[in-house]
Amino acid sequence: MSLAPFALVVLAAFIHATWNLLSKRAAAAGATFVFAYNLVACIAYAPWVAWLLARGALTWSLSIVVCILLSGMIHLAYSLCLQRGYQVADLSVVYPVARGAGPMLSFLGAILILGERPSLQGVLGLLAVVVGIGLISTQGDLTAFRQRGGQAGVGWGVTTGSFIASYTVVDAYAVKVLGLQPVVLDWCNNVLRFVLLAPLVLRNPGRMRERMRGRWGLAIGVGVLSPLSYILVLAALGMGAPLSVVAPAREMSMMVGALFGMAILREPVGVGRIAGCLVLIAGVMLLGAA
Repeated sequence: MSLAPFALVVLAAFIHATWNLLSKRAAAAGATFVFAYNLVACIAYAPWVAWLLARGALTWSLSIVVCILLSGMIHLAYSLCLQRGYQVADLSVVYPVARGAGPMLSFLGAILILGERPSLQGVLGLLAVVVGIGLISTQGDLTAFRQRGGQAGVGWGVTTGSFIASYTVVDAYAVKVLGLQPVVLDWCNNVLRFVLLAPLVLRNPGRMRERMRGRWGLAIGVGVLSPLSYILVLAALGMGAPLSVVAPAREMSMMVGALFGMAILREPVGVGRIAGCLVLIAGVMLLGAA
């Protein structure tokens, strides 16, 4: 992967970790917060999308419409599946399995669907990233996978990871093959999720106001940064970077998030997390040179 797209992926990882830190502070608001920051994203990026459309940057076709609808539905299914996994199993099981399975399945999708042929160095980089994710998330303690609910967590994690891989491959196809502008694709996805969530959230406006009290600043931050992080990843794909490299490399956000958690949230610093960060860095370096 050349320097420019690699730099975009690294920047996207830092932005991704930042918006997740903001989102964590509003976790109690649940789906209402998701709806709120989707609303912000739709408004914030509308001028950019309108400008591109006015310049004729998008030529509508059946393939593009299908990709947009399919991507939006898969993104929503991913969000709901992840939330359900957290309801029935521990985050320490569901999250690492989902984030590890996602790039691995995306890697396979890039080979089988997009016809990419990754190098041995790319394969080793992918494996290092997956191992690093596991060490960071579990702090080197794998007993959570053997405890009650561990198998359910693995099942929901793999299912969530399959949705991550699915929307990643669909979006890569839309950008790399169909030439769809990343910001247009992401904005359409946000609009679709907003429309689907609106009936659930707006049927009780009072509860929405209560849950969002004091959290609109966080919603604005997430609404601006969340799309930006993914737009940068899609832009890297549009510049010719292979999906089999970009998908695992963007998981560098796990390391950045762990560092933020240690420095800002005062989360415990264990040997497992430090080792995971080092392994993940090695994996990303291998991918960057692949």
